[in-house]
Amino acid sequence: MEQSRIPFDMAPTSAYDAAAPTFERHRGLPAGTAEAIRAAILGAIATPSPRLLDLGAGTGRIGRAFVEAGDDYVGVDLAFGMLRAFRQRCSARLVRADGERLPFADAAFDALMLIQVFGGMRGWRRLLLEAQRVLRRTGALVVGRTVLPLEGVDARMKERVATILDELGVRRDVANPRDDALRFLGNTARGVEVHAAAWNAARTPRGFIERHRTGARFSTLPEPVRDEALRKLGIWAAATFGSLDVAFDERHAFELQVFKFS
Repeated sequence: MEQSRIPFDMAPTSAYDAAAPTFERHRGLPAGTAEAIRAAILGAIATPSPRLLDLGAGTGRIGRAFVEAGDDYVGVDLAFGMLRAFRQRCSARLVRADGERLPFADAAFDALMLIQVFGGMRGWRRLLLEAQRVLRRTGALVVGRTVLPLEGVDARMKERVATILDELGVRRDVANPRDDALRFLGNTARGVEVHAAAWNAARTPRGFIERHRTGARFSTLPEPVRDEALRKLGIWAAATFGSLDVAFDERHAFELQVFKFS
């Protein structure tokens, strides 16, 4: 397998670098969840000792389960800060690269994982075509995401901050590239849905505000806009929920879509 060696002392260039230092604290998974996701992925692709490419590996919150189990795993991300955080936690084969131009030979992998990578992505079609290039003919493409309650505190806070940004004159891309990507895959491959894990999580308005500040798209806004949007969001949340620290017990799940092209 061809692999590019890219030094880890390069300057950050991705919006996701802003989230790297606090990513595990704000967006980590409960103990045992990554292992359950790994088991679900390996069970769905049903290939003995598969060669795995994790595109958008981030800090390794899921990838570490593969590394620690001794799987043939390679993690790829464009964000220097994310990969640095991954490497600080475990010794893994990591490559800094653009998902639309992967430094790997054709048909190099048995499975390619795309875990929560479509948010705000414009080049999803090029990424999927590149993913198919590096997959073997019998390979599987795995799309995954965390599913939150539609009426949960996070959903309500997201809806409100979107309204606030509209009021502040911030233009937003309202298209959902994930839905477009899944439709594209559904037209070209056989897909199956797998529910990999579920857990209860305590969510607070304050926790959402802290997480959202370092979100990849939100963090690219001018600082005065970010500060004003979160100030208004805090006022609204305190009035709506009674406190920024009131905790809501929510049921979260991790969903996989597994596509095979042959």
